Amino acid sequence: AGRTEFVYTGPVKRIHEGSAPDIKNKSFSITADVVLPKGNEQGVLVTQGGLSGGFALVLEKGKPVFYYNMANVAHYNVAAREPLIPGKHTVVFDFQYDGGGLGMGGKGILSVDNKQVAQGRFEKTVPFRFSFDETFDIGEDTGTPVDLSYDVPFKFTGRIEKVVINLGQTKLGSADQQKLRDAEVKLAAD
Repeated sequence: AGRTEFVYTGPVKRIHEGSAPDIKNKSFSITADVVLPKGNEQGVLVTQGGLSGGFALVLEKGKPVFYYNMANVAHYNVAAREPLIPGKHTVVFDFQYDGGGLGMGGKGILSVDNKQVAQGRFEKTVPFRFSFDETFDIGEDTGTPVDLSYDVPFKFTGRIEKVVINLGQTKLGSADQQKLRDAEVKLAAD
């Protein structure tokens, strides 16, 4: 609780949602430092959740893509048009939450090496939990895919040097904060 920066320097498998960075109802950024030996690498950089809801930052045929699954009701993605060349790269997804309540939308910006390569609008986001049984992973997806465009485990074929997740402040009113607490209590009881 209260932590705003999470740094991972190697593969991570099956971290339960309650122990993973909570990106819901706030702005956040994900920064992945990767090494691509050949170019055209692909696979999961970081993911949480799956078919029932979640996110995944991946490379598909060398192109960075951020997928967001809003409870399998709405699917969003922000994708670069060009594949990355061989070498070291920093891939960043920055989400700017609209605020104003639970599960609101925002703008996603995808950058590579400090240059914006794509942006997109997310009309709604998951306000509570992504799932009961999906997990947080780096380097592969050990559950179901967030988007059906890739097959699990979709292991990353390059090298991940570091993934950093920074969380913005939750700017929710007291009524929305109480709704979140009530939902967590209800989920724990079920």
